Amino acid sequence: MGIASETTGDVGFSGATATEIAESVRQRIERGELASAVALPPVRALADELGVNRNTVVAAYRLLTQAGLVEARGRAGTRVVDRTPFAQDGFAQNTVLRDLAAGNPDPRLIPELRPALGRIAGRPVLYGEPIIDRELAAWGESWMREALGDGRALRLTITGGASDAIERLLAQTLTRDDAVALEDPCFLASLNTVRLGGYRPVAVPVDAEGMTVEGLAAALDAGVRAVLLTPRAQNPTGASLTAERAAALRALLAEHPYVLVIEDDHFSLLSSQPFHSVIGPDHRRWALVRSVSKFLGPDMCLAVVASDPDTAGRLAERLNPGATWVSHLLQRLALEQLTDADAVAAVTAAASHYATRNRVAAATLTSHGVPVSAGDGLSLWVPLPVPARAVSEQLMRRGWLARPGDEFVLEDEHATRHLRVTVHDLSDADLVRLATDLAAAIPAAAATSKAG
Repeated sequence: MGIASETTGDVGFSGATATEIAESVRQRIERGELASAVALPPVRALADELGVNRNTVVAAYRLLTQAGLVEARGRAGTRVVDRTPFAQDGFAQNTVLRDLAAGNPDPRLIPELRPALGRIAGRPVLYGEPIIDRELAAWGESWMREALGDGRALRLTITGGASDAIERLLAQTLTRDDAVALEDPCFLASLNTVRLGGYRPVAVPVDAEGMTVEGLAAALDAGVRAVLLTPRAQNPTGASLTAERAAALRALLAEHPYVLVIEDDHFSLLSSQPFHSVIGPDHRRWALVRSVSKFLGPDMCLAVVASDPDTAGRLAERLNPGATWVSHLLQRLALEQLTDADAVAAVTAAASHYATRNRVAAATLTSHGVPVSAGDGLSLWVPLPVPARAVSEQLMRRGWLARPGDEFVLEDEHATRHLRVTVHDLSDADLVRLATDLAAAIPAAAATSKAG
């Protein structure tokens, strides 16, 4: 017996057991007969058609979810996993446009590596030795304890960057289809990590003070098993947690001590805002992740992770089957840069430059009729009166490549009327030209949308 539905076209399903039903669906997915993102029949409809108990279909869909073939989308139903490429930060390949979408730091402001390279050479590190360079461990623990501000037990782990840390932290705690609370709009790397891991993202709105209390409360009520947030320089909005908001979130999370809380403080040494943690002293599962990529360069694939001892132990286990440790040469190079007076001065100057250029850019856009506030981070989050996708297309005709807000959205439709633009390397003259072109692109986009 089979079923054909409007959601799945003319493709039928069969089987009397959960395994048989799952295999029927799997075969059609693998043959390309079910397109990415197509909805499977509702549980009740498929159970009635096949003459089986609803729990049998539920079990079949669970098997498919665990295999990474389908994903539960709440009221949107169960859908074939979308295999279309996710948006990613980075330079656009082969473009002749002025790229405002990359989200990169300015390479001219990254500390010079050559003086440090000659000072880090030493004896080789062999199997069985400590996986964290001792001097980096001492420096990193001091850095993390200064941020967390209490005497809680913690352990350090060094990973190959923030995304590597987050992927491993989620994998050692969650199983496929577990729910993860994410900021909405969300940093592309975080969104991609959750989706590719087979977890279910739950949107938590972000306002000018960061993740909202009401949104997180709703996510916790919905059963999320992990919370991933950015305490400052939230990407793409530039929002940073205030002390009051952090305290409110901390109080809320205190009622859920076994929910894994990951703070991605990616902008750390470059941030113009104070660090406020949502991780309370008695929280049982937590991690603070600080990558060096924004200030020492994206190719310095290294992040310092502080976490509770149990989480650190499981994270170490996740490292063992693969890389096992981050290169000690890379660890020593990072430490050399982080403790060298000239390199530290360069990072401080870069922080000032990014903050200043964001303020100048915001003022220039506002003076040309595009009001925007300068947040923290490498980019501006520009609100628009029309859909950003249409505006970005108009900007392309004028020589600019900008990233529309819909690429960062989980549920917040308001975010689709924003552009994220990286402007710190634009001169004052370039900013005036951008502001002029953007002011002209908005009515042109509105006219095009209306005509369509």
